[in-house]
Amino acid sequence: MADPSETGSYLDAPRILHPPPGPRSRELLQEQGRWETDAVSYSHYFPMAIRSARGATVEDVDGNRYIDWVAGISVLNLGHRHPRLVAALEAQSREVWHALELPTEARVRFLQELEGALPGGLRNHARIFFTVTGGDAVETAVQLADFAKGRHGTIAFSGAYHGVHGGAVHLTSGSRYHSTTPFGGSHIVRVPYPDPYRPVLGADEGSAGTIAYLEHLVNDPSSGADQLSAVLVEPILGEGGYVVPPDDFLPSLREFCDRHDLLLIADEVQTGLGRTGRMWAVEHADVTPDLLCIAKTIGGGIPVSMVAYREDLVPELPRGFHIGTYRGNPLALAVGTEVLRVLREGDLLPRTARRGAAVVERFRGMAAHHPSIGDVRGKGFMIGVEFVQNRASRQPWGDRAKAMRSALFARGVLMHTSGAWDQVLRFMSPLVIEDELLERGLVAFEDALETLDGSPEHAAARTGPQPRTAAAWRSPGGPALGHPVPPGTPGPHPISGTDDEGA
Repeated sequence: MADPSETGSYLDAPRILHPPPGPRSRELLQEQGRWETDAVSYSHYFPMAIRSARGATVEDVDGNRYIDWVAGISVLNLGHRHPRLVAALEAQSREVWHALELPTEARVRFLQELEGALPGGLRNHARIFFTVTGGDAVETAVQLADFAKGRHGTIAFSGAYHGVHGGAVHLTSGSRYHSTTPFGGSHIVRVPYPDPYRPVLGADEGSAGTIAYLEHLVNDPSSGADQLSAVLVEPILGEGGYVVPPDDFLPSLREFCDRHDLLLIADEVQTGLGRTGRMWAVEHADVTPDLLCIAKTIGGGIPVSMVAYREDLVPELPRGFHIGTYRGNPLALAVGTEVLRVLREGDLLPRTARRGAAVVERFRGMAAHHPSIGDVRGKGFMIGVEFVQNRASRQPWGDRAKAMRSALFARGVLMHTSGAWDQVLRFMSPLVIEDELLERGLVAFEDALETLDGSPEHAAARTGPQPRTAAAWRSPGGPALGHPVPPGTPGPHPISGTDDEGA
């Protein structure tokens, strides 16, 4: 159970005083539009201007308060302005802000802390290469793999998202990202990701089909795959739709790489640092990658990233192998040290696994009475709810997922889409969300479903799992934080204070 003094959320969220966007938000959105590029996206999904954020909540400039199930796209696993991260940032800000690659106490403390937190055989047996963004880390990892093997070819998967700048954009699978870049394609071989809900190579029967296809690529001289050095994989697809692969996928992939002298690169930019209920998603499969890409939560909102790679991978890298002025920023590393300490102390990770499993069951209970939901899957607080037009055909329904995003926003809950057709709503709340806020968000989600379905028999026939009190979410022995307003309360919407017709 989350301690309010640790997370500091606005416990009266969601609170809608002015249907968003409120008047002051509209003014600031217009001003932003005057000066900033048209290429921005999130202000179209969530039209508001933020005044402050605490824990798992956000307040806009009109006084509306939202439950945040976006968390900066998994940047804020420990929430907005976690007190321990704030203290680490303030302390470091009085010492040094920028130091190039010169050693500082903040840098060395971070390296020591990270080494002890790495998965499997990398723990205390890795070298760290600092980068700035997630895409930068992935691009560096591929460069390292190519350099180590003396070959230039990477196996990547459909649905993958590995960044959109420079060479990383072609490691990402979406054609919409390729169409706006001048960078040519690299030596990349694309393989279908084993998706149990939408199997292409037999993912409904484990990963045998995927591995068989990979064997074809490396063994058949006519496959078109030459000079491969590495396999790059997300342990769970992120932007690709929060797809959880079969349990045997990562172990089989590890064995495949070992058989063919290929390096395994795990992109844990979104899955890492507690998101799935373990420090790293690869730990669910007891697999150690050769290279690990780390970003997002590690900086607590300050841009920093890195690659951890086997210390025996290369005897020596040339100076300037991959450069960047902002690599290893001392402010970010001071915060990162505290991020790792918070995650490694206490029961936050196992509690995330327990509560995440309960959230999956709640979504599945809703799906039992709402055929627009085709699939619910996830680990920890990385959960995907996929919308379909027809369960038999599994035809993706992106419009419904986007309508749900808007309906939730009107109710004071932030939730975002993913998937090739934007058909998946993804639950990626901060891990520290209070029990009653988690409950209120789930109530709002089900209320939005009922409203969009437009079918009165759904409400009358609902017999699935009913809303819990906060006490039901707590860890054994933990105190309850309060009780949600039950659904079906007459008058204004029980969550937002607005009428359903305004959703």
